[in-house]
Amino acid sequence: MNNKYDLAIIGGGPGGYVAALRGAQLKQKVVLFEKDRVGGTCMNRGCIPAKFLLHQTKIFEETKNNKYLDGPLEALTCNWEKVQEQRKKIVERFVRGIEFLLKKNGIQLVLGDAKLRNEKQIEVQGEDNKGLYEAERIILATGSKPATLPFLQPDSNKIITSKEGLELAEIPDHLVIVGAGAIGLEMGVIYHRLGSQVTIIEIMPDILPGSDQEMTKRLERILKSQGLNIHTEMEIQKVSAGKEKMTLESFCLKENKNRTYDAQKVLLAVGRVPNSEDFLQFGTSFVDEKGFVKVNAYLETKMPGVYAIGDLNGGKLLAHKASHEGVWAAENASGLKKTARYHALPMAVYTEPEFSSVGLTEQQARERGLSIHTGVFSFQANGRALTMGKPEGMAKVIADDQDTIIGAHILGPSASELLAELTLCMEKGMKLQDVSSVYHIHPTLSETVMEAALSAKGEALHILNT
Repeated sequence: MNNKYDLAIIGGGPGGYVAALRGAQLKQKVVLFEKDRVGGTCMNRGCIPAKFLLHQTKIFEETKNNKYLDGPLEALTCNWEKVQEQRKKIVERFVRGIEFLLKKNGIQLVLGDAKLRNEKQIEVQGEDNKGLYEAERIILATGSKPATLPFLQPDSNKIITSKEGLELAEIPDHLVIVGAGAIGLEMGVIYHRLGSQVTIIEIMPDILPGSDQEMTKRLERILKSQGLNIHTEMEIQKVSAGKEKMTLESFCLKENKNRTYDAQKVLLAVGRVPNSEDFLQFGTSFVDEKGFVKVNAYLETKMPGVYAIGDLNGGKLLAHKASHEGVWAAENASGLKKTARYHALPMAVYTEPEFSSVGLTEQQARERGLSIHTGVFSFQANGRALTMGKPEGMAKVIADDQDTIIGAHILGPSASELLAELTLCMEKGMKLQDVSSVYHIHPTLSETVMEAALSAKGEALHILNT
């Protein structure tokens, strides 16, 4: 046996490297296996580069449309080559920071293709690292990859995924995006700001399926008003490729008629699937019919001492979910008993305005037969939002008949940041009064959260109560 460790992690994404760091804190001898670079898809080809591009294109868009500036704004351009160069530098800086932390915490980083052999052994194939490794406990964190359609397979040229979408050297004249989830909307916003004609096609009745309908319908109206073409209940039936363009033939389910879309490039954003091919050999007790690895409340698989975290075990495929599961799995692998918790798992979409959400939607609460009351406060009545020229959107808080907060949804500027207060309330089982009675600095966007909590009790101060 080449090496023996207390804890081994396969996969160096957010869940994997956090699990390694937590394991090291718990005095475990840790080895982390990664095929390419630590940080995984999120840091290298997802969250971090996407948010940089969103930020830079937002500055460009806001400057072009700022009616208080004088000068030849029509001459303003986005130096896309420089933006892409900086994207690479930011990713590199982030990854090197993680590698530094791993090294300083005494974690062995092994680059290579690692495969689970049994509950104690991992075989690695790599240029510099080959052989068999042994560990008392193992955490699987191999993440996910973009899903495809049988008739629409990526070719890295005309049909692309978000990975290629973040790295395009030239801005496409017309981009069709298949899927109106978070990835599809964010990619659409980036390239619309850069001058692309963007068409987003979604088979479901609403964008961001599963989210609060009042919020998503408003967000859809706002995005359409900005110039994005969004078509829901649209089923793609055929795709053909010409020399200069792609043609998608679709059927509109709500209008019962055919539609055709032409595009220079087609970006697939139809979800993600787990990287679980190497685990299928362990049978249906280990992997479910969708390819997700089955785990119990402690994130342990059917194989004793082997845990699975992040996108690999299903649920909401979010980087922060993976990170928290990495902590819990490392603690459980070290002898603790930490149960995974998801009732206060937040999400955010970085469109303009942003949308964030935690807990139950209003529809979900009513379907469960809960007696609820909701509070809504518009950013149009928030002084800070008005000074920023960002009055679109609203904050919604949902509480049960005991005033305990069970859901919150924010559509507006910095929604992803504002949600943290309500996520804490959800995690700790706090009530409306715990939010509404606390000082909120004036003028701030956070006052919308306070006023929404007041509104749920019919006590809002800066809007009429109904």
